[in-house]
Amino acid sequence: MTDAIAAEWCKLRSVRSTAYVLGTVAAFLLLCAWWSWYAGRYWDGLSAERREAYASAPPEQPLALALPICGAVLGALTVTSEYATGMIRTSLAALPRRPRLLAAKALVAGTVMLVAGLVSTTAALAAGKAVVGDRPLPAFERPFAEHVPHLLLMAVTAAAVTLICTGLGVVLRSTAATITAGAGVLFVLPTLATLLPAPWDERIWSVMPGNLADQIAPAPGVTVRHGVLPPAAASLLLVAYVAASLGAGAFVFSRRDA
Repeated sequence: MTDAIAAEWCKLRSVRSTAYVLGTVAAFLLLCAWWSWYAGRYWDGLSAERREAYASAPPEQPLALALPICGAVLGALTVTSEYATGMIRTSLAALPRRPRLLAAKALVAGTVMLVAGLVSTTAALAAGKAVVGDRPLPAFERPFAEHVPHLLLMAVTAAAVTLICTGLGVVLRSTAATITAGAGVLFVLPTLATLLPAPWDERIWSVMPGNLADQIAPAPGVTVRHGVLPPAAASLLLVAYVAASLGAGAFVFSRRDA
């Protein structure tokens, strides 16, 4: 298994698509710093009365959108790029045990996205606090420790989306189809769910993978709770999504020709 992980890490870090994905995360990190600067400048121009009612998004908010998308792309390309080039045959010749090969791919891709999420969200929060300084903005002035659960959940969610799309990539074998399916589950289905009559709109919205993190550990200072799931149920559902996707991928991978 160690050799399989080393081989998958060599593949992942040697292709340009990985650099593009991580470069996108870095670009959104810069956007987080710009947002913090804008929030601080906007605060300076407010009157005392408007400052009391002012509410802003936290400094890491742009990454909340970017990380799941980057995870979906990375998870899809981890598998589908080898089908597109025919490299999957070489991989299977070197490692005929398909469950082990899939496990190595999922472990490497998920770990890369988890680390990228942790580093980027932590850097975004640190940069935001440095840019805002001593301004008492509600989303920025809270202690760093209060942000840790939410930042960790953002990174874990991005890694979970990566694993989900890795499993979907094995089933679909198409980069476009896998990324489209991932984006549909993350953004399209939750939007359509809001069009349903109550209470089904909130119930279905709550069980979508991209909406589970805020139900497990919401951002500090958020007083309005979205979703109907308790933290434990949301956590179990996120694990179930990953297990179902990778399980379906392993089942298809072990029973279908390369």
